[in-house]
Amino acid sequence: MLMLRLQRTGRNSIPTYRVVVAEKKWPVKGRFIEILGYYLQDRNPSVWEIKEERVRHWLQHGAVPSGTVARLLVKGGVQEAQKYVKKYVHRRKRKGGDEEAAPAGDAPAS
Repeated sequence: MLMLRLQRTGRNSIPTYRVVVAEKKWPVKGRFIEILGYYLQDRNPSVWEIKEERVRHWLQHGAVPSGTVARLLVKGGVQEAQKYVKKYVHRRKRKGGDEEAAPAGDAPAS
């Protein structure tokens, strides 16, 4: 299965990322089919540049973006990647702490 994913490059403590097309089972730092762009998160503001035509081409041919790449693509204006964005739901903790403890009235009398 083809994936659009980030490939880390750069020096120690100065990460830069390439957006690449690769088979899912290939190593992340290994082989890739094509470089589609880059992402520099350390810059202020962060720099994101991609080849939109090539991204759309690979999405039409069945490539699946990783979660991070999908979010970055939507921010960059590629709306075809919207269906791959995972939505996380934060559950609130309940205020009543002891739900496991049975109330005194429900306990059998001995």
